[in-house]
Amino acid sequence: MSDEQKETENWQVRAELAEAALSRLQVDIETKLIRAELKAEAVKAGMVDLDGLKLIDTSEVRLNDAGELAEAGVVITRLKKAKPWLFGGAASSSAAANPPRPEPPRIRNANEMNREEWLQARAALLRRR
Repeated sequence: MSDEQKETENWQVRAELAEAALSRLQVDIETKLIRAELKAEAVKAGMVDLDGLKLIDTSEVRLNDAGELAEAGVVITRLKKAKPWLFGGAASSSAAANPPRPEPPRIRNANEMNREEWLQARAALLRRR
């Protein structure tokens, strides 16, 4: 066997190893992307503990041509129906629909208080000193 044949064979082996590594990497990336999409959908659905995502069989879930998981909502809805205790209320970006207006607390003057209220306020003020 000549040096050129050995070198060609070496390159072929290296190319096959690189293709195998690339295919493993593509599978790993697809799996991580599917898990990320499911995680985002689970948070939107109000999943309390994201460890519940381990209960989903991801072998039948595939990404579309755009690299998105189109059926993520369907998968999470099925999980929510099967195991409702994993979910709480739906998550939203705001804590309240109409948050209270930021107004400082109104200080009452002594003229607005009756004698008992005034004595309690005076005692509280003296205790703070």
